[in-house]
Amino acid sequence: MKRVVLVIGVLGSWCVAGCSTTRELTKARYLDKMKGAWVGQMVGVSYGAPYEFRVTGRIDDGEIRPWKPEYIANSIGQDDLYVEMTWLACLEKHGLDVTFEEAGRAFAATQYPLWHANRKGRENVRKGIMPPASGHPDHNPHANDIDYQIEADAIGIICPGMFAESNRLGNIFGHIMNYGDGVYGGLFMQGMYAAAYFEDHDNGKVVEAGLSCIPPRSLYARCIRDVVRWYRENPTDWRATWRKVEEKYQDDRDCEPGKPFNIDAHINGAYVVIGLLYGGDDFWKVCEIATRCGQDSDCNPASAAGVWGCMRGLTGMPAEAYAGLPAVSSKKFSHTDYNYDELIGVCQRLTEQIILRAGGRITDTAYIIPYQRPVPPKLEQWENPAPAAS
Repeated sequence: MKRVVLVIGVLGSWCVAGCSTTRELTKARYLDKMKGAWVGQMVGVSYGAPYEFRVTGRIDDGEIRPWKPEYIANSIGQDDLYVEMTWLACLEKHGLDVTFEEAGRAFAATQYPLWHANRKGRENVRKGIMPPASGHPDHNPHANDIDYQIEADAIGIICPGMFAESNRLGNIFGHIMNYGDGVYGGLFMQGMYAAAYFEDHDNGKVVEAGLSCIPPRSLYARCIRDVVRWYRENPTDWRATWRKVEEKYQDDRDCEPGKPFNIDAHINGAYVVIGLLYGGDDFWKVCEIATRCGQDSDCNPASAAGVWGCMRGLTGMPAEAYAGLPAVSSKKFSHTDYNYDELIGVCQRLTEQIILRAGGRITDTAYIIPYQRPVPPKLEQWENPAPAAS
């Protein structure tokens, strides 16, 4: 009951005047936040890249190098970024009413290296097993992995405040390679981005908004709710919360049982939230904590820093974070047709299409965005999956 009241309160703060049907976002603020989201991802993944899987099943207390502006160049070749750009290219080609098969075939046509759920999902589609079956546990033993979670950012970024559109598109792209909590991790991240356009400072509100987009009885939602609760009980010691996550959720029911290595979406999602909650307004602290939580420690700070950057905008980020951006902004991201400047343009065009599709309006200076209540999809879980679609 307490959580329901809290979520209503959070969502109510975005739905004023008797639950107004629209909200206004100036084009200037939208662009600032959208750029902050992308640069946050670029910095976060570059920050954590040297330490990816340096530790598994324990806190990483090793040395972390001080940030230098030129490190952002590492992001150009990162799968955390180029895979999600596949969804943008697919939407440009097929439109917002893209089908499961069109999305799956766009993914199957890619040639970049993949691992775990992504690789198996792509192999399945190439064999004729189309989504959502391609991500189902019957066909994909990695269905609960982090894959869609780390490549869902782009969909949240193009859906400011529009949770229904974010979930609709995420359901299509997420089921190419994942199922259940593997998909919910992506919907959760997308929900945080969608909310970040209308929340500038309170990281906790954005986390709650993300939670409202996924089934509350899912393992993923239960894990994130526990992180939120443990943070409130002990808001100064992130390590204590990390240990509680380890004790309760490091259950070894993953794609590589018997090893401390764990890329399940829910436990890595917990590390993203630990970084956001305990990092607060300090961008570098968010990156450091999400990295030191271990496991997939470049993907996790990328997601945390991306959400943080979307909330505060590029102009609210530390200047040294993006000082190296001009040197790489004209370089194409690996395996894509986009450089940074082109990426910003395509995201804005897609956002405008989504706003109009949802019944919103565009003026010379602002976006009038329809209010969309988050509606979680029906529950599906890896342990007892429904039959795979034929």
